[in-house]
Amino acid sequence: MSIQGKANLLMVIVTMFWGLSYTFMVMGLETLAVYNVVALRCIIAFFVAGIIFYKRMIKVDIKTLKYAAIQGFILFIVFVLSLFGLETTSVSNAGFILSLTVILVPIFSSFIEKKLPSRAVSFAIICTMIGITVLTAHGSFTFHKGDILLAITALCYSFYLLLNSSFTRSVESISYGIYQLGFAGLYALVSTFIFETPTLPNTTTSWIAIIGLGVICSAFCFVGQTVAQQFTSATNTGLIFSLEPIFAAMFAMMFIGEEITVKIVIGGSFILIGNFVAQLEHLHVLRFIKKPEHEKAIN
Repeated sequence: MSIQGKANLLMVIVTMFWGLSYTFMVMGLETLAVYNVVALRCIIAFFVAGIIFYKRMIKVDIKTLKYAAIQGFILFIVFVLSLFGLETTSVSNAGFILSLTVILVPIFSSFIEKKLPSRAVSFAIICTMIGITVLTAHGSFTFHKGDILLAITALCYSFYLLLNSSFTRSVESISYGIYQLGFAGLYALVSTFIFETPTLPNTTTSWIAIIGLGVICSAFCFVGQTVAQQFTSATNTGLIFSLEPIFAAMFAMMFIGEEITVKIVIGGSFILIGNFVAQLEHLHVLRFIKKPEHEKAIN
């Protein structure tokens, strides 16, 4: 497997655990407030990952800290807005709007590079959009305050992914990924003291949720994402993240007894097809998507 292939596989694993994070977030919000959840999640992740990679942490430079502070703030905004948004809108609307990241990343990438998306990426975007719509649509959409917050969240996370692709090429990726979690936790902790009352989980369920969010869904996922993004594109990252609703549905079935419906099968199939086509482009397998150079010369 190529380096990019391994990076994409790591991104799939990261996405799988983010699918699990939905279950953990619901469990945590039963007894804790929004800023409190974000603070505990990020601070636990920072210390767990920091202990493991402490040798890299102590060698950090100012440039890495500066980039980590910027990304940590965007990450803090993403976590907070998504939790507040989910409190005031339907699950179907939330899933659709948050998944706009999959579409926004390649669009922004093309704008930055001043070129149109390739036919493979365009096809993948269409398939992904159809799949997400099938998975999340329940008739008609009505926009509330939460919908607006979630749209801003998708926009912020798109910028986060694009900046990550740029920043990771000029800093030590492990320490950079860990420090941004630390900064996000710091911003959330300050907000907790200002807007809420800082508390620790007081039930077994809450502790499982917070530790799961901190260790699995943050310490592992954000360090893994930071490393993988050095060897794959922001567009590929965004497309792989479209698998998140599928993993979320799978874990919902496993832990809270939800059934796999026809909508999940059909919508998930479109998303998988979109990801598959996007990956084939790099292998030049689909001739109708990307012609070999010698054919271009002949034509």
